[in-house]
Amino acid sequence: MYAVIVTGGKQYKVEEGDVLYVEKLDVKENDKINFDVVAVSTDKGFAAGADAAKAKVTGKALKNGKGKKITVFTYKPKKNEKRKMGHRQPYTKVEITSIKA
Repeated sequence: MYAVIVTGGKQYKVEEGDVLYVEKLDVKENDKINFDVVAVSTDKGFAAGADAAKAKVTGKALKNGKGKKITVFTYKPKKNEKRKMGHRQPYTKVEITSIKA
């Protein structure tokens, strides 16, 4: 059984026990999270859209953190204009605990 959930403007295909990194959510560690379900596949078949709205996917927030630093360098040629910045994207590590369809 798997489900397709939406969080942070992205869609993820998940199964029970999966651990994934999503855009930062406003939760604390060990909090339960309910996700919006787009589609779900069970032994009975596949359901999407309004048929999948009855399904529930819950997860547990394991950690809030920041990703690796990336370097952003912008410049304008022949103008002696340049800027170097760093960025660390915040994330939430989530474990999918249950899928009920």
